[in-house]
Order: sequence, then structure tokens, then C-alpha cells
Amino acid sequence: MLKTRTLLKNSELFTTFAVPDIDKAKRFYGETLGLDVRDADMPGLIEIHGKTGTPVTVYPKPDHKPANFTVLNFPVDDVDQAVDELSAAGVRFEHYNTDSIKTDAKGIARGDGPSIAWFRDPAGNILSVMGRS
Repeated sequence: MLKTRTLLKNSELFTTFAVPDIDKAKRFYGETLGLDVRDADMPGLIEIHGKTGTPVTVYPKPDHKPANFTVLNFPVDDVDQAVDELSAAGVRFEHYNTDSIKTDAKGIARGDGPSIAWFRDPAGNILSVMGRS
């Protein structure tokens, strides 16, 4: 039997990701997506605040290379509505047609698991809106 580790059990988890232009990120997350974006305590960083209470910290990295996986998910009640509203705000959704992921004309993958649609921030980071179910 594995010994239970307790060192991190009570740690306050948080996540971060990088962008090359913090001002552009602040505008995208605050104005385009309509999120609560604030300057962080540490100068030059921003925080994206959501319902969970623990903000996501975004930091500048001039040589940033976006990951090829989703860095931030937004659970929503209605994926179609979220895609329509974000598309109207200028967000472009990714379209996939692979063996594992197929999206429809709106960019929504449906079927196994919750419906999900992926999009990128100005830095190329992959984000998603996904159904809660």
C-alpha cells in the first residue's frame, strides 16, 4: 500500500500561464471575454477572477510558445449560446476533423462527454467553453 502524502494536501492550488503581451491579454480577457481582470499584487502580472475564488495568474514571457493543449476551460450551461456570443465578439473557434475530435460548422465537438469548443487567445493559448454535464 502506498503511503499517503500530506505535504500538499492543504496547499492552496492556483494556476498560471504565459503570454508575450500582457496588455493585449488584459484587453482580450477583460473586454472580449468579459471576465474580471485585475492587476496582480506583483507588478506586470494580471489575475483573471472567476467563481471559484482562486484567480488564474497571467504573466508576461516575451519568448512565449503556446502549449498544444487546453490551458483554461470555461464550463457553461449552453455551449451553443457561448459560441454564438463569443463569435459575435470576434472570437474564432478552432475546427478539428481527426480520428479523436470532430467539430461541427460552429466549432463544437459533440457526442462522447460534454460538448466543447476550443478557441485561442491572442498569444495562441488554447481555451475552451464546455458543457457542465
